Amino acid sequence: MKVTRRTALRSTLGPAFAAGLPLPALSAGAAPEWKRGLDNQRKADLGDGRFLNPLMAGDHPDPSILKDGRDYYMTFSTFDSYPGLILWHSRDLVNWQPIGPALSRNIGSVWAPELCKHKGRFYLYIPVKASPNTIHVIWADRIEGPWSEPVDLKLPNHIDPGHAVDEKGKRWLFLSGGDRVPLSDDGLSRTGEPEHVYDPWRYPDDWDVEGFSPEGPKVLRHGGYYYLITAVGGTAGPPTGHMVIAARSKSLAGPWEDHPGNPIVRTTSLAEKWWSRGHATLVEGPDGSWWSVYHGFENGYWTLGRQTLLDPVEWSADGWFRMTGGDLSQPIASPGGGQALPHGIALSDDFATLELGTRWNFFKPAPDERSRVRVADNALLLDASGMAPGSGAPLLLVAGDQAYRFECDIEIEEGGVAGLLLFYDEKLYCGLGFDETRFVTHQYGIERGRPASPYGRRLRMRVTNNRHIVSYHTSGDGGATWRRFDRGMEVSGYHHNVRGGFLMLRPGLYSAGRGTARFRDFRFRAL
Repeated sequence: MKVTRRTALRSTLGPAFAAGLPLPALSAGAAPEWKRGLDNQRKADLGDGRFLNPLMAGDHPDPSILKDGRDYYMTFSTFDSYPGLILWHSRDLVNWQPIGPALSRNIGSVWAPELCKHKGRFYLYIPVKASPNTIHVIWADRIEGPWSEPVDLKLPNHIDPGHAVDEKGKRWLFLSGGDRVPLSDDGLSRTGEPEHVYDPWRYPDDWDVEGFSPEGPKVLRHGGYYYLITAVGGTAGPPTGHMVIAARSKSLAGPWEDHPGNPIVRTTSLAEKWWSRGHATLVEGPDGSWWSVYHGFENGYWTLGRQTLLDPVEWSADGWFRMTGGDLSQPIASPGGGQALPHGIALSDDFATLELGTRWNFFKPAPDERSRVRVADNALLLDASGMAPGSGAPLLLVAGDQAYRFECDIEIEEGGVAGLLLFYDEKLYCGLGFDETRFVTHQYGIERGRPASPYGRRLRMRVTNNRHIVSYHTSGDGGATWRRFDRGMEVSGYHHNVRGGFLMLRPGLYSAGRGTARFRDFRFRAL
């Protein structure tokens, strides 16, 4: 059977877990299966000329994508994780490899960056939630870096920049709410104040949304028009809220004509596979086809954060476009003409080298946090910080599967406490740690008990997150035999709609109290 780009069937099926919302029963074996890659992690490329969303599993929200010749580059919001703004590279839009982080110094919580290239130089415009909120810019002559130090554009209370160049060659940043601000020729300062140029299309009052919140403006010049693609309806909240709208104009100054099909992407049923879909950018594929990347929550898995999705785009004779992937629950024919690179990164780590940014990130690091961590003799040495995970900047991974297991050998010094975590933020996490005589149980972001431990200063620990059901096992003989720890947990509520923050539940390591913890032979496997 020949697969075409129009192979995008509408589906009303979702996974068995639905975060407490009533859904129709599923028939066995109805959902398509992902291909498996490094550490058995799911990947989009099915190996038969098709792909299955998500494009980037796990927390990869607010995608900003750049086509540069035959190369594609993409980055995402990294919020309070540092090193941050991980850059990814592809040559076929489906398979992606990490290049590395562009931002090392903590300048605040990074929301919805913009990656662009102008006159041979790469730029990243970085909105941050800090004191005060503002937008920074960094630049590099090569995508691999080095990247400059951040420059503050002094744009308080504006988010989601979208870079554009007008018909006279003038550079602008479009901002949330329908505003824009002029930039200098070098893009490193603004030359005026924000001005309002666009009133976004508004949805009917009886739709269930989080709020109007026009955001994520992305500008494309195509066929004599500027196209402005925007998200409205709120990023989270009701699954039917977040949506994609579009408008076009002959000039960046307007007037803007609303797309007659608005909204062009929206979740309309709780039974759909992907919820709260929005924040879209259009990009041309290697074969001249058109595509859109945007984010969405996986039905029943708010804990995985907003994942990046790929949707085929079709242009019509009247100069408008539409998305043709339906609810993205079924395989879609891949873009042609590209080169498939090895996808993703292994999360297992033998600690031969230290990979901060591409694999591990600190959560809300202090300026000197980098000095806490190093590798030696195939061990990660993590100096203690704080008295609990919430006060000590743990090291975290992005794991994008619905079920997974990770384990590690852990050794502590006198006065130390260390362990493994599932971490949302400093006030919402769970996990298991130990000191010289007792275990330390963490749940709901607080300590829940200190039962006796027979292991002394060294043990091997395993955490299993099986579709939100969490169990812990410990071993004193390097994993030859395991003992189940007598505390199970359920974590489906560890997500943004409960806690806020737009984050995900992430596996991690922590070291608290005194001394240095040694982590060896970290092993991850998706289930």
